[in-house]
Amino acid sequence: MFRTKDVEQSIRDTEDPEFALRKSLSALDLTVFGVGVIIGTGIFVLTGVVARQNAGPSTALAFIAAGVVCGLAALCYAEFASTVPVAGSAYTFSYASLGELPAWIIGWDLVLELALGCAVVAVGWSGYVRSLMNNGGVSLPEFLSGTHGGTFGFDLLAFLLVLVLAGILIVGVKLSSRVTAVIVAVKVTVVLIVIVVGAFFINGSNYRPFIPPARPSAGGRGLDAPLIQLMSGFVPTHFGVMGIFTAAAVVFFAFIGFDIVATAAEETVNPQRDVPRGILGSLFLCTLLYVAVSLVVTGMQHYTRLSVDAPLADAFKSVGHPVWAGLISFGAAVGLTSVCMILLLGQTRVFFAMSRDGLLPRTFSHVHPRFGTPYRSTVLLGVIVAIVAGCTSIEELAGLVNIGTLFAFVVVALGVIILRRRRPDLPRAFRTPLVPYLPVASVLASLWLMLNLPAETWLRFGVWMVVGCVLYAVYGRAHSRLGTSR
Repeated sequence: MFRTKDVEQSIRDTEDPEFALRKSLSALDLTVFGVGVIIGTGIFVLTGVVARQNAGPSTALAFIAAGVVCGLAALCYAEFASTVPVAGSAYTFSYASLGELPAWIIGWDLVLELALGCAVVAVGWSGYVRSLMNNGGVSLPEFLSGTHGGTFGFDLLAFLLVLVLAGILIVGVKLSSRVTAVIVAVKVTVVLIVIVVGAFFINGSNYRPFIPPARPSAGGRGLDAPLIQLMSGFVPTHFGVMGIFTAAAVVFFAFIGFDIVATAAEETVNPQRDVPRGILGSLFLCTLLYVAVSLVVTGMQHYTRLSVDAPLADAFKSVGHPVWAGLISFGAAVGLTSVCMILLLGQTRVFFAMSRDGLLPRTFSHVHPRFGTPYRSTVLLGVIVAIVAGCTSIEELAGLVNIGTLFAFVVVALGVIILRRRRPDLPRAFRTPLVPYLPVASVLASLWLMLNLPAETWLRFGVWMVVGCVLYAVYGRAHSRLGTSR
């Protein structure tokens, strides 16, 4: 169960024409992918939520704190991606360093994380589109508008979006990158409009106090309480210095996606050079934009009056500029499209890598003879994610996405330390600095954010992991190519 797959063997597997992905991506394509998936729900929605409920104007500091945690993990991802340029991201890295069972666990975790992340974004996109349709006097029937307030409905728009994006991914990853480039250009333009135009409407009094006085939180009860509260009795506070870190655990969702760049390593022309650039470049650019937007929005409107549904657009409405608000809503709807597509891209590549290794049925690792994409896994996962997006609300999905991502960060950081010791001879185009101190810091920071998630999220995550372990015992272990070749 702890047999490792040599890095050399992982690279040789990418040379089999029947199971080889086509190389067509550059550093610019990867950076666009990274920016395309990171800028989404977080900047368009979470800014208002955490400013109003957790941090006030110091939301900018919460974005910086979350960005530092992601930056530590990004340095670890960059080393692995330049050393093992194979599809699968953290799954492939774990197979080379920790062994088959840990690799299976992290792969199973990534399938959950990326599937639910795609579904969350699709539901958010649907909400923006319905809002724009309502502005134009067009509305969908209630039963086709999704689940709201305990009332079940089928989200037709989210369902159709995922199916269309799955079709684009089948046609080819280069086409996907071109579509994403156009979408990213639109939403980055909208974000820059928010920053530049919104700066003229900043009222300095809205920043006072920049860090609002701490307020005791009632805390959650039972499974709704953060795990750290159940373990130690520590109750996170609203606002104050600790409120910044509470907010960081929430806005962490806004950074999810830079690790998706690593899943495209096998489809990159020069992965040793371009994948680290794509990972670190996209994360740095998005952190700057997040901080700037949060400062502008909390300066335009007092944090106690910010909207939790569409804070950017509503901030412009509050200063008497509904035209800018409409443009921002349009940009948000367009922008979320690329987020959804890239999350689906990442999920299919992890599933493809696990299938090629025999841990999942190998039929899903066959690539399309014309397009060179894993079309069977894309069809399967596209349909499943579309159904989940159509039937589930955002609140039920977001927590699992966060814990899945943070768990992957922990595994990758540990993997860097282990592979440095086991294979110091491997050529590394990018080397994580200050090993083992920086990876250890990444592990501790990720664990801290995980402990701030509700116990119910941990319970659901544990159930998913148990199901995965049973599936590995029943199928994966016996059909593993690494095991049958020995």
